[in-house]
Amino acid sequence: MTLSERISYIRGLADGLELDNEKKEVKVLNAIIELLDDMALAVESTEELYDELAEQVDAIDEDLTYLEDDFYDDDCDCCDCCDDDCDDCDCCDCYDDDEAYYEVTCGKCEEQICVSEDVLLEGEITCPNCGELLEFDFSGLCDDDCDCDCCCGDDE
Repeated sequence: MTLSERISYIRGLADGLELDNEKKEVKVLNAIIELLDDMALAVESTEELYDELAEQVDAIDEDLTYLEDDFYDDDCDCCDCCDDDCDDCDCCDCYDDDEAYYEVTCGKCEEQICVSEDVLLEGEITCPNCGELLEFDFSGLCDDDCDCDCCCGDDE
């Protein structure tokens, strides 16, 4: 039974009592029934607006999902801990479009972390998972005629 139907039922009960409308008590009772009727109409109107708004929000959410699928890479390629966008992943802050990143496995905790090329060239980083100092040594990786910055460019 809706609120309006319940108020109509109460109004019918009051009318069935055949009370004298000139008495103060009856005037108060009728005023309360009118107030309840107005409140029931306002609540039903609010419920209808809420339902419409909920449908619109659902449609917007669905459209946004399609846009996200089209324009964002939803897979976190740097680790196996999540299938969501790296921005939502608490374990890594990977992939700035301007920098190259590499996966490094910690020798102590064996967790994979993403490391930028700049960090690799610095030669060391502390593992964010266990605190182990990870050192990177590139000496001996290049030929005699190599000019790379990682191991040859800094010595000249």
